[in-house]
Amino acid sequence: MKIAVQTGDFEVGSEIRSISKADSIGAVASFIGLVRDVAMTLEHYPGMTERAIAKIVDEAKSRWQVMDCTVIHRYGALRPNDQIVLVAVASAHRGDAFAACEFIMDYLKTQAPFWKKEQTGEGARWVEAKASDDQAAERWK
Repeated sequence: MKIAVQTGDFEVGSEIRSISKADSIGAVASFIGLVRDVAMTLEHYPGMTERAIAKIVDEAKSRWQVMDCTVIHRYGALRPNDQIVLVAVASAHRGDAFAACEFIMDYLKTQAPFWKKEQTGEGARWVEAKASDDQAAERWK
């Protein structure tokens, strides 16, 4: 399992290859999030953020047959079209990989301690939590 919170970009292909090596892996599902529309700055609490993400991944592992997982989330200054997050889940079967990947992403949006400040034409503003993100996470309960 790899959890990284970093400023630097990531290479999706190499990250997926690194969790796809076991002969028993039959599926890898991944999600790549991109910055859209406006530049932003992400902040987080080092240590706390990684522990929160590890807890989310552990919960996914308890629900589905997750054989390996990578979660990379960037912070700092990001521009439109920059990669911001990667969730990749390896499993023996696609159903487990898809479900665990979606679960992890839904919970990252609501449980991981990140704060986003958008840089708009009218100035900087903190992004509020969205009810739709809470609803997406709620369905897993």
